[in-house]
Amino acid sequence: MSTPKVVVVMGVAGTGKTTIGPLLAARLDVPYAEGDDFHPPANIAKMSAGTPLTDEDRWPWLDAIGSWAHGRAALGGVVSCSALKRSYRDRLRAEAPGVVFVHLAGDRSLIEDRMSHRQGHFMPTALLDSQFATLQPLQADEAGVVVDVSGSPEEITGRAVKALAELP
Repeated sequence: MSTPKVVVVMGVAGTGKTTIGPLLAARLDVPYAEGDDFHPPANIAKMSAGTPLTDEDRWPWLDAIGSWAHGRAALGGVVSCSALKRSYRDRLRAEAPGVVFVHLAGDRSLIEDRMSHRQGHFMPTALLDSQFATLQPLQADEAGVVVDVSGSPEEITGRAVKALAELP
């Protein structure tokens, strides 16, 4: 990527957004923002209790991420955000039109296995089915790339950097 872009690392829970995001930011030499930090406490409480968020719950969260991305538009940055639905990505683009998405994608069993081994995260594996049911993959008219999450974090990050460099 010749000019700084804001990259949204997206995907269902457990794909490695929080791991890959900082690694990608370091490789691109831009700041990283953890999307979960933009959630209001009520959202975290709902997810911790195993209750999926509604779209109404998500709008303020997406607006806060979009605002951060807008502020970084000329500077570049990486932010994690599940961005599972097209309408969520449209909402982010409305605030920050130049964002580019890196969709971390992988086999459900691999993702469930990774989720079952992580510690200290509020998202239970019980919500994984709802995440996959909600997921609307990137469409041809959306700026972004799909990156397979098999392998090490360094391998995944390398694939993301390569795919981003090949974007027009």
